[in-house]
Amino acid sequence: MNIGIIGSGTMGSGIAQVAATSGCQVKLYDTNQGALDKAKASLEKILNRLIEKGRIDTAEKKRIESNISYVDTLIDLADSNLTIEAIIENLDIKKKVFSELETYVSDDCIIASNTSSLSIASIAASLNKPERCVGIHFFNPAPLMKLVEVIPAIQTSKAVLEKAIQTISDWKKIVAVAKDTPGFIVNRVARPFYGEALRIYEEGLADFATIDHSLKSLGDFRMGPFELMDFIGNDVNYTVTETVFTAFYFDPRYKPSFTQKRFAEAGYLGRKSGKGFYDYDANGRKTERTSVSSSAVETSLSETIFNRVLVMLINEAADTLFLNIASAEDIDNAMTKGVNYPNGLLAWADEKGIDWCVQKMDELYNEYHEDRYRCSPLLRNMKKENKTFF
Repeated sequence: MNIGIIGSGTMGSGIAQVAATSGCQVKLYDTNQGALDKAKASLEKILNRLIEKGRIDTAEKKRIESNISYVDTLIDLADSNLTIEAIIENLDIKKKVFSELETYVSDDCIIASNTSSLSIASIAASLNKPERCVGIHFFNPAPLMKLVEVIPAIQTSKAVLEKAIQTISDWKKIVAVAKDTPGFIVNRVARPFYGEALRIYEEGLADFATIDHSLKSLGDFRMGPFELMDFIGNDVNYTVTETVFTAFYFDPRYKPSFTQKRFAEAGYLGRKSGKGFYDYDANGRKTERTSVSSSAVETSLSETIFNRVLVMLINEAADTLFLNIASAEDIDNAMTKGVNYPNGLLAWADEKGIDWCVQKMDELYNEYHEDRYRCSPLLRNMKKENKTFF
């Protein structure tokens, strides 16, 4: 199978590696020759590291490298069976690239976007054959992350959707199919992990380190929300939140935080700038003064923080199912395989009890009287009918 990848940045290069490893012939396109050279050198470094770890041998390295060629004109992708775009999150730019690409590729070539939040329907509308367009959203780093969201637009044909799912499955990835709505599954459901943590901080209930400690110690999350925002970049994370908030017609559940906005404006972006919610040394490690010991956090406070963030995540996952964005299985797979949550949120809801979920949401709503804390109708109905998700 011939695969064209548009954009040789971290994501595009990672997708190229995945496809090449699976035996596809890949052409990695970029207008910048320097970026292509960097991508080629980076791949060699990654493969050499895999050899050192004993995961591949030199013959496998040569096979993967031989499956990738580096090109600087779109017409070079003319023989592609599938193209995946992984460039800047700008709708107008994506539309322009797709419109030009369509003049070169065959009529049965699938044209896909790796966008994390933009409308697939809008991107598809730039094509003469919009039915060939589909969203194929990888997570970074693409070679390591198991999940790929596949998002059909309302124009996408059934055959194209099935082919996309089969191809990604053949690449040994776990597919979660999502409706074409802002943030799809992961970038929508995960918003409370950041948003509610920021709200707790802004209310003065706890500092960054205490909130992070509570989520890691009680929820077994690999990183706390503030650590993760620093890892992602406060500029990037804030922009995604703002985009989702706007796309959902300013639903208060997705309201951005002034705290994060100010950090981004100040250039406190996290690890990449050396300063964010925490300070970092030259190697990207947190400085000792920003850590917190378990003995310094009261158990009751930790439980309050953890329960509040968790129930907001569960509520968002439940509403995602309620609105038929994805199946229960795909929602839980998306969160465990896409962002490494320790448990599927709907499975977590069953474990905590649906009654508990409804009670906690109602407690928050009764305290704040904000629509932000409205309980999902699905949870309320499940409580009445004594049902569980699984």
